[in-house]
Amino acid sequence: MFSKKKEDVEGDPSVAVKSGKPAFTLEVDAPKEVRELLEKHLELKRFQYQADLQRRELTRLLGATDANVRDLIGTLGYFSPTVTVEVKETPDSEEAPREVTVHVDPGTPTTIQQSEVRFSGVSADDPDGLAQRESIRRGWPLDPGERFTQSAWSSAKSGGLKELQTRRYPTARIDTSLADVDADKNEAKVSVTYDPGAAYTFGPLVIEGTERYDPVGLARIARLPEGQVYDQSVMLDTQQRLVSSGYFDSVFLTLADTPQTAPGASEQKVDEARAEQGSHVTSPVTAKVREAKLQKWVFGVGLSTDTGPRLSVDHIHNKVPGLGWRAVSKLQLDRKNPLISTQLTALPGEDYWRNFVGAKLEREPVGDFDVNSAQLRAGRAKSEEHIDRTYYLQYDWAKTEGTGAPPASSSLLANYGWTGRYFDNVLSPKSGYGFGWEAGVGTTFTPQRTPFTRITARWLTLMPIGKIDEETQRRSRLQLRAWAVPSPPKKTPACP
Repeated sequence: MFSKKKEDVEGDPSVAVKSGKPAFTLEVDAPKEVRELLEKHLELKRFQYQADLQRRELTRLLGATDANVRDLIGTLGYFSPTVTVEVKETPDSEEAPREVTVHVDPGTPTTIQQSEVRFSGVSADDPDGLAQRESIRRGWPLDPGERFTQSAWSSAKSGGLKELQTRRYPTARIDTSLADVDADKNEAKVSVTYDPGAAYTFGPLVIEGTERYDPVGLARIARLPEGQVYDQSVMLDTQQRLVSSGYFDSVFLTLADTPQTAPGASEQKVDEARAEQGSHVTSPVTAKVREAKLQKWVFGVGLSTDTGPRLSVDHIHNKVPGLGWRAVSKLQLDRKNPLISTQLTALPGEDYWRNFVGAKLEREPVGDFDVNSAQLRAGRAKSEEHIDRTYYLQYDWAKTEGTGAPPASSSLLANYGWTGRYFDNVLSPKSGYGFGWEAGVGTTFTPQRTPFTRITARWLTLMPIGKIDEETQRRSRLQLRAWAVPSPPKKTPACP
């Protein structure tokens, strides 16, 4: 549970410490937008429940209310309000001995007369960043005729800066900004000048903090596109790939060659550091990591009315002795479906392909029979920005138990799979599509040799369909899935 400390409450005019009967009641007479703001932030509210408040102190507070109101509603674009404060003694009232009413006529809202976006510094005329600068100008939300508010002004400035810092210019900053308000005319002239700073491209990835693993192989997992223009989303994707690899508990990525200045350094020092860089920088990316434990065990115990007691053990070994591969194993013990499986995966090689081998033993009920099966698989896989590829050789064996059960069967399958993902965001996609397919050719060995083929396809589409929560800006989405598996010829249970 979150609670405010006493000193925080005393410094927050929006919070009144209620301790018995209030010193006065407070009413704000104003249009809804203005009233809601004042009722939340008016300085008078801070003292409303101060029981020992003297008339002289209240008079001082009321005298400061006019300026307090003007400062607050100025953030909404009202700079010429009419403010009247009334105090009424109510000694016989059970609610409070005084009534305070604040009447506010906000006047005409201020509109923007002139709006300018400019760029300065070494990259002000960078031809490679022209499209980015034009995008900021086109997307600038404060057009002439629009209403001026402090929140809109702050949001517009930070939005343009974020667009620069997100791609190509990570050290961009606001050089100057000005909102010139003419309260008599209810007009405002706004201007902002951005200094993009140097344009950055990715250098090599340098991993710091790893002791057990080959940093070259780990860098191949990260797949940072060396030589590509800096992009914050690419940095996040790279970080996520390292985290998802299972080798690390934490990963933090930074550009190594951004200007380094001491805390509290003057603007002159910052400018000097930026000027030394020039207009283009190729910066290494430093990944500071904390390695996960070499081994991880997860135990599970359960009870089901269908299968009875159940025990599961999951084990991860991040560097198998003598091999150096990562092993993920599982043991499941229950009455109907016991199994044991393991898969070992190597770090990517120079061609970014990863070798893997796997094995599984399982017993499962199929209709009136129990099927004991074994599976061996070996192959290679490669992950790229949008595409995953894999090919493998798989051997299956199955023996069915029960009256009238078919004989034992076995098969060998050569398979190739391809998956493409084209979503707007890798971590939390809201729109886009993905599709994949697999094709295999094989033959059964027992009880007779029978060639067969296998083809499967799948599709996923995400479509945004509007907001579901205005406060948190969460959006809903429609998810469509399709899966196609052609009907194979009749075959023994071992055939895929």
